[in-house]
Amino acid sequence: MWEVVDLIPTENEWNKALCQRHGEELQKRFSSATVAVCGLGGLGSNIAVSLARAGIGRLLLIDFDRVDITNLHRQQYKVNQIGKYKTEALFENLKEIAPYIEIETQTCQITEENTVHLLHEADIICEAFDNAEEKAMLTNLVLESMPDKFLVAASGMAGFGSANTIRTRKITSHFYLCGDEESDVESEGSLISSRVMLCAAHQAHTVLRILAKQIENE
Repeated sequence: MWEVVDLIPTENEWNKALCQRHGEELQKRFSSATVAVCGLGGLGSNIAVSLARAGIGRLLLIDFDRVDITNLHRQQYKVNQIGKYKTEALFENLKEIAPYIEIETQTCQITEENTVHLLHEADIICEAFDNAEEKAMLTNLVLESMPDKFLVAASGMAGFGSANTIRTRKITSHFYLCGDEESDVESEGSLISSRVMLCAAHQAHTVLRILAKQIENE
């Protein structure tokens, strides 16, 4: 009979492993950063997982929706989490992945009235909505009301198009857009997990590159 052993590393062991992977200086930047993920569906849940694995110190997770069976083919949730608020379910999953990460959840819809209040502590904001109007609302509000913050948004990741058409484009010094900038569910008819995850990976990687100061001159 197998003996059950608690293999969860200590916080010191965890941090040491991250520093060995990234270097102490870079890991310090990751650990001291606060990143907001607005929308926890196919984009947001995958962004959050990538950032947690990279050792981001604090995540602000915002969504009002519950996990549905139709989410499971592309979102970072489990069958036994159907019916839970996505904020609660993703909190559980991220703590399994990165036990010492600091997570703040807000189970609410982002609106013009509460955006600044919800996001004022974030260094970088990830837009991960499904709805075009909500995407535009958040983008405009951040650019106009919080111009000092970095915004990493997404546009176009539907269908079976080539993975090579997913890209990251610098719009302004603080605004990056990821995706193919064309495809949508209405025209393509589907969202495929691999292509959605590609776009989410672009967003997460852009966050890490910003913190690493690798894209200042692009």
